[in-house]
Amino acid sequence: MSDPLILLAGVRKVYDTGEVAVEALRGIDLAVEKGEYLAIMGPSGSGKSTLMHIVGCLDTPTTGSFKLEGDEVANLSAGRLAVLRNKFIGFVFQNFNLLPRATLLRNVELPLLYGGVGREERRERAREVLDQVGLGDRAKHLPSQLSGGQRQRAAIARALVSSPALLLADEPTGNLDQTSGGEVMDIFDALNLCGQTVIIVTHDPNVAAHAHRIVRIVDGLVSVDESKAA
Repeated sequence: MSDPLILLAGVRKVYDTGEVAVEALRGIDLAVEKGEYLAIMGPSGSGKSTLMHIVGCLDTPTTGSFKLEGDEVANLSAGRLAVLRNKFIGFVFQNFNLLPRATLLRNVELPLLYGGVGREERRERAREVLDQVGLGDRAKHLPSQLSGGQRQRAAIARALVSSPALLLADEPTGNLDQTSGGEVMDIFDALNLCGQTVIIVTHDPNVAAHAHRIVRIVDGLVSVDESKAA
């Protein structure tokens, strides 16, 4: 049997603020298989953002084990972690994080540029994923020329361009109206249907309802882990 895509065992995260130690995660056990569609929910301060940062290799546990496809992340070099973040994980953020003076094509190309991919291959792949999210005719537009929903779709295209094993989204509809948010969630639904592993961190139950499994974090611990009936 193959290893889970993500495996956390006894993960704790303590932030030392100088005067007091803040325990953001108090012993998280979590396994995520390839192809899952998971929503992580929790109130402000629950630890869900800390958990996302650890899963995204943006932070490290204080204690406990975190494995990606069987590899202990703590044992990886800084260079290997950078490669993982660039190629293994696609990030989608609430604020889009697009370069304002670059065209959509250029924004979407960036992960491939950092990964050393040649110019023609970069452009071809960027055009493919822009088509995939319905923005093929906007490749030469600047982010300021797009609606919020279109900007988030461009951010999804950028996350997909490296063909990541994991798509990790943090409040992806937080800055969108209901219609645009629904269109963005439809893209995540379609991607998962094609086998993409998707993890969405959200406080919105309507967003979480799209996922096939919901994990609720309260006070740094998993309080609920439930999958929808088939």
